Amino acid sequence: MIAVKSFYKFLSSIWRKSPSIKERVITWRKGPVITRVENPTKLHRARELGYNAKQGFVIVRVRIKKGGRRRKKIRKGRKPKTRGRVRFTTQKSLKRIGEEKVARKYPNMEVLNSYFVAEDGQYKYFEVILVDRSHPAIKKDKKMKWITKQRRRALRGKTSEGRKNRGIR
Repeated sequence: MIAVKSFYKFLSSIWRKSPSIKERVITWRKGPVITRVENPTKLHRARELGYNAKQGFVIVRVRIKKGGRRRKKIRKGRKPKTRGRVRFTTQKSLKRIGEEKVARKYPNMEVLNSYFVAEDGQYKYFEVILVDRSHPAIKKDKKMKWITKQRRRALRGKTSEGRKNRGIR
C-alpha cells in the first residue's frame, strides 16, 4: 500500500530539505526591516495559523536582531544601583517583539498570528499574518468576524505567542 501525504505535509517536508533559503536570507538582510510579502514563504504554516488567500489578509516579513537587549539611558534623577548592567534579557520573545513592531507599523490591521521563517548569524525572520478588520470580506466571514471586535491584539499579548509569553496556555 502506498502512503499518501497531504499537500501541506508534502510542502513542509520540502521546506525542511530546501537549501535555497540561504540565498533568500542574503537578499532579505539588505532590504527593510518590515516588508510586505505577496505570498507566504511557508504556505503550510500560514494555513495552519489561520491564513486564507483572500482579500483582507496580508503577510508581512519582519527582521529582528538576535541576542540580548541594551538598557535604556537614564535621562534624569539618581543612578539606580543596577545601572552598571548594560545588557539584559527581555521577558518577551523575539517573535512577540516582531509582532509588536508590525502592529505599530500597520495600525489599521490586527495581528492574527506569526511563524518563524529563517535566521542567519545576526537576525531572525518571522512572517506575521495581518487581518484588515474593516474589510467587508472579513466582516462577512463567519470564522473571522470575531477579530473585528478586537483592538491592538499584539500589543496586549493576545496572540498565541503573547499568551505563551504571559504564561497563559
